[in-house]
Amino acid sequence: METKLTNQKLTRVALTLGDAAGVGPELLAKALSTTPVPDATAWVIVGDRWIWDRAQKFASVAVATTTITNFNEAQSGLSFFEIPMLQESDVPLGKANAHAGRAILRTLEFCLDAATANQIQAICFAPLNKQAMKLGGLQFDDEASHFANYLGITDFYCEFNTLGDLWTARVSSHVPLKDAAKYITAERIDAAASLIHKALVAYGIPKPVIAVAAFNPHGGDGGTCGREEIDTIIPAVAKLQAKGMDARGPFPADTLFIKAREGVYQAVVTMYHDQGQIAIKLMGFERGVTVHGGLPIPITTPAHGTAYDLAGTGQATTQAMTNALLVATKMGSSK
Repeated sequence: METKLTNQKLTRVALTLGDAAGVGPELLAKALSTTPVPDATAWVIVGDRWIWDRAQKFASVAVATTTITNFNEAQSGLSFFEIPMLQESDVPLGKANAHAGRAILRTLEFCLDAATANQIQAICFAPLNKQAMKLGGLQFDDEASHFANYLGITDFYCEFNTLGDLWTARVSSHVPLKDAAKYITAERIDAAASLIHKALVAYGIPKPVIAVAAFNPHGGDGGTCGREEIDTIIPAVAKLQAKGMDARGPFPADTLFIKAREGVYQAVVTMYHDQGQIAIKLMGFERGVTVHGGLPIPITTPAHGTAYDLAGTGQATTQAMTNALLVATKMGSSK
């Protein structure tokens, strides 16, 4: 297959099948059956061929692919790169499984190696399951920490949750809520805001407006309901402004997302996990995309999970999967 636009750089994006016991493979099959590959882009499905074939049956689709044996062989369009990992008998549908979890880890590491070698410019993975991954050997709280460790990242990194042109970053993430306050530092606020600013520029928003959430109810009520805003967050916002970012706040989190929903802000920096997650999922759970920030390559995935109860039914909706594909491609093409 020839590259469609020979005068453009080819963007190669690895697409992994996610948890073989969940809806990920069929979601990817259904999404690819209706989503054209952008010009000058190679989408490369990576994984077991039998999982891909079964996924197409579950989704009642047939998706044409070109078989390749090396990422460098991929040209514009859709390719399949088989990496045998699993036997079908090892992965019963609809439950967390160590074999599936181990395969997820090894497949993602294979793609990270390819990214390090500049063979691909982005990764998009179908939904995975943290329990399965931990059964399969994951030594960290989440996949983001595994990615950072594998790539030797020591600087700040975090997950962005996105709905179109509205993105959120978190100063603290998968930590107990009772511990969240100790993560509220000027350095972490600066790092989270700087990361999301850089990511939005790569996504195509050159001057994002960044809202920074307060930590305490009512923004601390002038210090009578907590001093994090006065002592830490307000100085951090001033520092961001001095660096040339359009950062504003801190704003009470219970009203902040009303203006964000109206398009006043393109980014929201939240102080802890559920502060932003509840809002963003209420606004568009079926559309949301998670982007891993602070890594040398764009990595995206649908913001929802493996939906084990729907595995094999072909009923899961694909909008978030499609959005994740397109966000990874757009960011990868800017590298």
